[in-house]
Amino acid sequence: MTRPHRGTGLTGSSLVSYPHGGLARHANLPPGERLRVLLVEDDEGDAFLVGELLAETNSMIDLLVATSLSEARQRVMGVDCVLLDLGLPDAQGLDGLRQVLEMSSGAAVCVLTGRSDEHLGIVAVAEGAQDYLVKGQVDGVLLTRALRYAVERKRADENARRLREVELRQAESARLERGLLPQPLMTTDQVAVHTFYRPGRHAALIGGDFYDVVQTRPDRIDLIVGDVCGHGVDEAALGVELRVAWRALILAGVPDDEVLPALEQVLMSERRLQEIFATVATVRLDLAADRATVRLAGHPPPVLLSGGRVAPVPAKGGLLLGVRPRRPVAFDLEFETDDWSLLMYTDGLIEGRVGDGEDRLDVAGLTELLADPANRAVPLAELPAWLVGRAEQINGGPLADDVAMLLVTRGTGR
Repeated sequence: MTRPHRGTGLTGSSLVSYPHGGLARHANLPPGERLRVLLVEDDEGDAFLVGELLAETNSMIDLLVATSLSEARQRVMGVDCVLLDLGLPDAQGLDGLRQVLEMSSGAAVCVLTGRSDEHLGIVAVAEGAQDYLVKGQVDGVLLTRALRYAVERKRADENARRLREVELRQAESARLERGLLPQPLMTTDQVAVHTFYRPGRHAALIGGDFYDVVQTRPDRIDLIVGDVCGHGVDEAALGVELRVAWRALILAGVPDDEVLPALEQVLMSERRLQEIFATVATVRLDLAADRATVRLAGHPPPVLLSGGRVAPVPAKGGLLLGVRPRRPVAFDLEFETDDWSLLMYTDGLIEGRVGDGEDRLDVAGLTELLADPANRAVPLAELPAWLVGRAEQINGGPLADDVAMLLVTRGTGR
């Protein structure tokens, strides 16, 4: 069918198309899927002919028409493909294409060019269009194939982009994990330190939980476990800053009572939102005196395993870092035997539910788990993972929050 029209309109029964990748490939869209295509064309004859060509091939394409770019903005929502004339009254050439690409980020774009400006089609593909068609040589079968292939390619590109984003997030998380979860900086064999970390169910991305261990003298070891509120890259990055700042303060020999206030200053200056806070628990071990000093800032207390008994350290929780500056209160813990273990953890371990109600595992439930004779056969190095496994069983599924743990042991530790 041929219709008279102006310019270099659609006139023939064959197609000249130069798709990025070729028209020889068949579209792999689900069979029978209907597509919505928006034709942006100000020539009524060309628009009519496109509709006729698609109709005569039973193309399974619903065609919408806009005669200008401004009208296209109102109709582009929900379409699978935009078929764009590069010569519109309110947009010419690549400027119109760029505007369409911006307004229809989820849709494929094919451009129509004239025989004399075919080079624009090649440039259009480089700018982000999926394909280009030369006006004047179109039949319904190949027009349908071009549009469906463009949609297929766009979806493949989007899937590849999303996959790449996931890979980048995973790589970023791995880099942050190395900053949040360093190797203990210690040389003594008087104690053993077992570390553990598991992300919550937030797409397996690392959160703001962190830990660190630093030995500054043969008989002195400092430990920290902390948690920045929230989940995501920003919280993890802030956790890295706090962890690195804490290690620097300890290695610099800053007085004990000044460490957490200085850490709070770092938090308040680096956080992106004023409501972001952190909780931390620190322990300074004096191995010569068999004593530990515990400081808490809004964090659950460590749990002591010694002489067959299990009990949380009776230290006060203190204020959250970043809420109201105040010096945390120190609690001195005397070890009564040479065999003990001290478990430090983030609250993700104890916030899982117990049964179908709203009750949480909490510190009391964790203490019961540690006192359970069933864990006596569990090697100390595997105890943190065993605790998480039991907490998940009680919760009825994966824990929602990240879990970080330090288990420091002297002697047999039970």
